[in-house]
Amino acid sequence: MSYALSRLRVAATAAILPRLRIPTPLTFVGADASLALCRTIAGSGLQRILVVTDRALLSLGLADPMLGALRAEGVKVEIFGDVQPDPGYELVLAGVDRLAKSGADAILALGGGSPIDCAKAINLSHANGCHPSRLAGVWLYARARRRGLPFYAVPTTAGTGSEVTMAAVVSDDRTNVKVSIIDPKLLPAAVALDPKLTLGLPPAVTAATGMDALTHAVEAYVSRLAYEETDRWAVSASRLILANLERAYRDGGDVQAREAMLLGSYLAGMAFTRAGVGYVHAIAHQLGALYHLPHGLANAIVLPHVLDYSLPSCAGRLGRLARLAGLPGEGDEEPGAVLLARIRQLNSALSIPSAVAPLRKEDFDRIVDNAFAEAHGTYGVPRYLRRPEAHALLGRLLAVAQEPGP
Repeated sequence: MSYALSRLRVAATAAILPRLRIPTPLTFVGADASLALCRTIAGSGLQRILVVTDRALLSLGLADPMLGALRAEGVKVEIFGDVQPDPGYELVLAGVDRLAKSGADAILALGGGSPIDCAKAINLSHANGCHPSRLAGVWLYARARRRGLPFYAVPTTAGTGSEVTMAAVVSDDRTNVKVSIIDPKLLPAAVALDPKLTLGLPPAVTAATGMDALTHAVEAYVSRLAYEETDRWAVSASRLILANLERAYRDGGDVQAREAMLLGSYLAGMAFTRAGVGYVHAIAHQLGALYHLPHGLANAIVLPHVLDYSLPSCAGRLGRLARLAGLPGEGDEEPGAVLLARIRQLNSALSIPSAVAPLRKEDFDRIVDNAFAEAHGTYGVPRYLRRPEAHALLGRLLAVAQEPGP
């Protein structure tokens, strides 16, 4: 898609978005919120539910209290626990088959972004009787789709915001390309933000998922699709994440910090599901598909590089976000530099690497092609990348990765 056409399409979307009524799920917050959600599900009259999760959560017993609460209320539970990171088409199709055989009349996703996204894709593919590849893209430009079964979500990480977004990311197993399904019909009916379910997260996972959430907030705020409501959510999310991420990283048992991070991730999800993201995500998706780099980690590494490039076109917005998020310093001489410096400092404090170790120069063209195909005409990026500039950005990551050790 040409740059001119991309701008026109983004401008058209920007005119429509504030007028759209995108529903917000009923939300339970606090310790044992997940059990309150289960009681609500049972009270709605549902008879059988398919729980979509992963084996690690099942083995740790994190799902047991919820499963027990549902069964105690007379709800029959089927479990699809085969979700892997970066779920692909084949996994989604296996889930569709399991859903059809289970006879479930609702779906509950439990886990990080992968189980929640996988459950979304399973639900919409089942409802429309189609391969998940046919659902790729933005609903505004797609054929009408049927709504799926009642859907509920409980995140066990504070990062993706998938529990409140109208997006699901799945991988094409054949081409190793991540594709996005964007449709309000993917939104859950209700969610639970239960900090007790995140207490066991390892520090590295806390760091990567937390930076994922911060990326959502920042990219939504500087997006050309942003509007007043998304700005409020992005600012609130940024304040919560910047104030609590290091606390949660250093003390995994800090329930207050964990709850704040879940709320920050949730609000960032509210912002970016409407205002969109940008080149950080477009590039990170390719790094995940090619090298199986965890999505949050990829975002954290790429974020300062994209912001540094974008700064001339969004310095004022970044400076304002820094002030509203409570960062010290006026940032008058170089608006936005305060936030960029804080992100770099945060990455260092969280032991986020400064490069993508497996990145190969021979993959640059493929990464750029797929990132441009994802971003252009879809994301309201503040400053467009040209191919030479995109190669230079990737080259900086590669150059850092190849620096000799001490």
